[in-house]
Amino acid sequence: MKPALGVCYYPEHWHEEIWQDDAKRMTETGIAWVRIGEFAWSQLEAQEGCFTWDWLDKAVDILGKAGLKIIMGTPSATPPKWVLEKYPDMLAVDAQGKMRKFGSRRHYCFSHSGYRAEAARMAQDMAKRYGKNPHVQAWQIDNEYGCHDTTLSYSDAVKQEFRIFLSQKYQSADALNKAWGNVFWSMEYETIDSIDLPNQTVTEANPAHWLDFRLFLSKQVVRFNQAQVNAIRPYTDKPLTHNYMGRYTAFDHFAVGDDLDIASWDSYPLGFLEQMLDDETEAHKNNFYRQGDPDFQAFHHDLYRSIGHGRMWVMEQQPGPVNWAPYNPIPLDGMVALWTMEAFAHGAEMVSYFRWRQAPFAQEQMHTGLLRVNGDNARGQIEAKQVADALENLPDIEQITADVAIIFDYQSQWAWQIQPQGKSFDYFRLIFEHYRALRQLGLNVDILPSNVTDFGDRKLVFIPALMAWNDNLKQAIKKFSGIVVAGPRTASKTAAKTNYMQISPTAPDFADCQTLRVASLRDGITIKLAKGGAIIRWFEELQGDKGFEFTDNTEMIASRDGNHIYIGAWLNQTAYQRIFTALCDESNITTKPLPDGLRIRTVKDKQFMVNYSAQDIIFDGVTIPKADYLWR
Repeated sequence: MKPALGVCYYPEHWHEEIWQDDAKRMTETGIAWVRIGEFAWSQLEAQEGCFTWDWLDKAVDILGKAGLKIIMGTPSATPPKWVLEKYPDMLAVDAQGKMRKFGSRRHYCFSHSGYRAEAARMAQDMAKRYGKNPHVQAWQIDNEYGCHDTTLSYSDAVKQEFRIFLSQKYQSADALNKAWGNVFWSMEYETIDSIDLPNQTVTEANPAHWLDFRLFLSKQVVRFNQAQVNAIRPYTDKPLTHNYMGRYTAFDHFAVGDDLDIASWDSYPLGFLEQMLDDETEAHKNNFYRQGDPDFQAFHHDLYRSIGHGRMWVMEQQPGPVNWAPYNPIPLDGMVALWTMEAFAHGAEMVSYFRWRQAPFAQEQMHTGLLRVNGDNARGQIEAKQVADALENLPDIEQITADVAIIFDYQSQWAWQIQPQGKSFDYFRLIFEHYRALRQLGLNVDILPSNVTDFGDRKLVFIPALMAWNDNLKQAIKKFSGIVVAGPRTASKTAAKTNYMQISPTAPDFADCQTLRVASLRDGITIKLAKGGAIIRWFEELQGDKGFEFTDNTEMIASRDGNHIYIGAWLNQTAYQRIFTALCDESNITTKPLPDGLRIRTVKDKQFMVNYSAQDIIFDGVTIPKADYLWR
């Protein structure tokens, strides 16, 4: 499939006189798709039942006749004031019990049934009008679920719905008390209707209470999304998507993605480096502050391609400085084109820039667009045109199955947030460091959900810190002939009793070892490994007779039973790359260690080489200029 470019456009922000010219300039830039409508509720329905469709009809007609394919967004992320006046209790409530206010966006609680119905009704009205319009070729539902920490809500609506969820899951208070272990600290409940939310307790609430609450909140996002899917589907056969975010784990994206046709996400490499990767070293940030982290975007491309069952778009691509990060530098010349082409190399069918024109007012007026406020071309437009020209001569990009995969599980993220047992233990970070080490060896990496039933033709699968086994994954492991590497903390809980600790945390039926004790390590504390590298953040004292990796003090940190390996520690990049190289050699996977900032993506019949560094790199007989890419 030949990839395409898109852009986010807000005709309601501009005089109609310039729409025609904007559409013409978009096509001249090489833009094929345009997203509209996702924040326009007040302009479409200023008062309940009083619709003003004519301006959107005209915008759709102008954009469509210019040759642009339209992604129509449903506007449920920005309900107008009259909706709040109709449902004054629809606002989310924060952990301190304070209700959020009107005056920004995402001012709703996923559990409010009235607002959920209102959002579905508006989506249906839009679908009735535009579902068969030939210019509308896709639909985006809502915008950035959970952004601004809005998945977690502690409203009365949440409390009532949570009790219903618990009643359906446990059937009785006695069953719930046993599952949660409420005999501890005299936490038993006589009825499920007496259960409150787990915020504002004197000290930490029961981790089982928290885990069920997080699972419930995730299901509420799924339910909210399903309501709009069900409202739109009868009126269109075009694909539906939602634009997810980077390093956001408050709900199960795989579960939401099951109801959609394409997974899209919003890629802001410089903003991510400052805000989403705040646990990186200052030296790393300084080295890449105008380029972004070399692996962060790639990780999310691979994650969302999996969530989209093979179909992935970038709905918002950073085109220049943004407005929302602690620091907002100018990208190095070439980075906008690099980020775009990298997304295509990882399977993106479309990359859409945010936004066409820089806004002259309100919260995002400092956020760069492809055009400046006065309509002049910005640097982003120049590089977008360069990409469009390059695509004309680029053969189709066909993805291949990677030899290596990593299991990613949202519930495990919640479990280790609830009980980290160490300030620096972060599930996402552990997964990301595995991914980074494998990418630095020149490898493609697929990301799979924890309920996968088959690993396919892959040769090496990593399962770091999975909270609990499930039957599907057990089946996949059983029939897999390659190497499976688990740990640390993998299977240390049992989902059957909601976050109970296993008698043998490392599941001896997997790698024939037991964890006796665990230790979380302070920042700066390391334990050296005898063969090179070190343990950081987390260490497990293992017992078994099949160890193959030892500390300088001969403590066993890894056990192997056939093709099953358990690594009971969090390792630094030196150790990961050493061990992963050996496992790849055993698995007949070719590795090629890469210099800092250089990454390689292999697709069918060609390779994509990308240089995230601020210096030219010579590698494998090829020079890749700074902030640039090449296909070979």
